[in-house]
Amino acid sequence: MGEMNTKLNDGMSLPPMVVLSGPTGVGKTKLSIELAKAIDGEIISADSMQVYEYMDIGSAKIMPEEMQGVRHHLINVLKPWEEFNVVIFQTLCKEALQGIYERGHIPIVVGGTGFYVQALLRDIQFTENEEDAEYRRLLEEKARTEGPKALHDMLKAVDPASAEAIHANNVKRTIRALEYYHLTGSPISAHNETERQRNRAYNSAYFVLNDLRERLYARIEERVDEMIKAGLVDEVKHLKELGCTRNMTSMQGLGYKEILDYLSGECTLDEAIAQIKLSTRHFAKRQLTWFRREQDVIWLNKYDYDYDDAKLRNAMLITLKNLHIC
Repeated sequence: MGEMNTKLNDGMSLPPMVVLSGPTGVGKTKLSIELAKAIDGEIISADSMQVYEYMDIGSAKIMPEEMQGVRHHLINVLKPWEEFNVVIFQTLCKEALQGIYERGHIPIVVGGTGFYVQALLRDIQFTENEEDAEYRRLLEEKARTEGPKALHDMLKAVDPASAEAIHANNVKRTIRALEYYHLTGSPISAHNETERQRNRAYNSAYFVLNDLRERLYARIEERVDEMIKAGLVDEVKHLKELGCTRNMTSMQGLGYKEILDYLSGECTLDEAIAQIKLSTRHFAKRQLTWFRREQDVIWLNKYDYDYDDAKLRNAMLITLKNLHIC
């Protein structure tokens, strides 16, 4: 640890950073605690839902008693009605990183939102174009009257790469991509690809924890059942009472939008649970596709380490020493 601090203070190397990512339900939280204790680390959550207060069960949020004294950042820092996106994530991360480095500790970024991790590692600069409020209003109206697919088809015609990356039901991101094309005449996917080529801003190790698909899917099924037993329906009822609605960023999270549909009488509870499980499996598949496209990823297949967290942690420590991160 002393060597890392000296290098950092002398400015002789990029600041250190560890990333532990992977699909939902794979076991990142537990392993991250073990690693943090071993390297004197502090954890930054790269999860788009755990950032919100009152959203504990559906986000599988780590509780204070589970942290084992390890300092965590970007958990419970926003209200559910506040906006959260990659630019806000970067800003909050940089504030947390300043304190972590001042304390001589190593940041461990933990979460399955690959886009956020990529933006942080490469310090990607997102364009701040002028908004066209009238054009956006027209797109929103089109989505309301013709459905999300109509917008997605528009995007497919001008920016096929973005259309492939953005789910057809994600109206917000579809509108952003169409608005970018409308304002600049070029696809946002081309801008993002240019930014992806930027060099890393940190001396980093990017670990992806993985498991056999059938085991991962079985764990997802169990996890959803556990969330229901733990009171997910009551959690969403409370959020609804606080004024949270379907169009808020927070309510787009897996588990929350489906239970909202149930509470609105649009489906039965069993149908909502089945949809959460299906959507979560699809999400895990998309996460793995994203990680496979990333550069310099270090895969940690749990079955290669006999499902033993101590063995996984020790393998990570060897890699971190070889990269002079700790």
